[in-house]
Amino acid sequence: MQREKLGSRLGFILISAGCAIGIGNVWKFPYITGQYGGGIFVLLYLLFLLIMGVPALTMEFTLGRAAQKSPVKLYDSLEKPGQKWHWHGYVAMAGNYLLMMFYTVVAGWMLEYFVKTATGQFHGLNPQQIGQVFDSVCANPWLMLIYTGIVIVIGFLVCSFGVQNGLEKITKWMMLALLGIMIVLAINSVFLPGGAEGLKFYLLPDVSRIQEHGLITVLVAAMNQAFFTLSIGMGSMAIFGSYIGKERSLMGESVNVALLDTFVAIASGLIIFPACFAYNVNPESGPPLIFVTLPNIFNHLPGGRIWGSLFFLFMSFAALSTVFAVFENIISCTMDISKMSRKTACLVNCILMIILSLPCIFGFNLWNKVSLLGNGTNIMDFEDFLVSNIILPLGALVYVLFCVSRYGFGWDNFVKEANEGKGLKVTRWMKGYMTYVLPILIFIIFLLGIINYFK
Repeated sequence: MQREKLGSRLGFILISAGCAIGIGNVWKFPYITGQYGGGIFVLLYLLFLLIMGVPALTMEFTLGRAAQKSPVKLYDSLEKPGQKWHWHGYVAMAGNYLLMMFYTVVAGWMLEYFVKTATGQFHGLNPQQIGQVFDSVCANPWLMLIYTGIVIVIGFLVCSFGVQNGLEKITKWMMLALLGIMIVLAINSVFLPGGAEGLKFYLLPDVSRIQEHGLITVLVAAMNQAFFTLSIGMGSMAIFGSYIGKERSLMGESVNVALLDTFVAIASGLIIFPACFAYNVNPESGPPLIFVTLPNIFNHLPGGRIWGSLFFLFMSFAALSTVFAVFENIISCTMDISKMSRKTACLVNCILMIILSLPCIFGFNLWNKVSLLGNGTNIMDFEDFLVSNIILPLGALVYVLFCVSRYGFGWDNFVKEANEGKGLKVTRWMKGYMTYVLPILIFIIFLLGIINYFK
């Protein structure tokens, strides 16, 4: 059976960026930028994105295009007989399921908050009551299951129509809408009375904040954000490499995806910080910012119901773009292993995904006594830890080592495939860096992630 292809270069860039763009871009990037020195942190982030994110993303795209298979079967046609690289394919597939076991729940929250904001359910509530809304959302497992189920059904329904007619067509429309909504929200936020102070806090370099936290802490935060923002390490990007032709070289395409991802991250701060400063709200409140602080701000904003609805629609699109991309990965892996048709793979995985989302949902209510990582943690924390701290960094390390090692795909094969087509090329001087320095940096991220988590 001939492999499906994406219909356009724009589709490839928007789908890949959509996979990378997620909830973390919207709350985490602005939050740590403000915390760690504003403009200086942004420059450090861009530096690490260039020297770590782009090379690792190029490698994952390259392996996908070279193999023309899903991540679970990627190594079968590229490794030498008797080698064991393909074991990582099954870990990558498991990682995609594990990510969606909690990410679909978060996407369901975004959808529920869009409905609540659009129907005026926050109107007239004080800050304490708004905080209680999120508590009540988490306490109701059946309503959470309904919204999570809607996200899962929409995701597999879109993917069931195929790569071009479903995934590409819907994602292109949704991503362009996401970018449009974002620009409108950012312009509105920037011109709020008092919003200029928020822009200063966000983007003006502040050495005192770096001194307060320590340069090493700031460097590690920038390195982490640059690496994890692109979702490298479990084949989420390799799958789209397998759907494109050889007209464009892959390092250039990786730069485009990274730039679009960064644009969304930076623009999120332009929405959040001016609004926080205009209403004297702490911009360093982290995750509660989205579910408690922002609904409170929208309550006081002229036309707040419209702006709040647009914001949570944007958040829903950001979450769904990742869901669609990872579901496509899961479907492709299922089809490669079982030889099912696309529609059968979608139906089977839809039912399976709803069941797999239950532990995360129940972890907030019926099973809230389960603390696998210690007091104060829940099942979502455990699932997130496995994906973010183990599967992504170690998976990225395996992809990099496979590309540069003569016991794997090999440097020459990697460069030949990556450089096919027009655009930015992998050059000879990069070999030493990508062979020796890049794997060490990724391993450092893995170690620091484990140490910091348990510290």
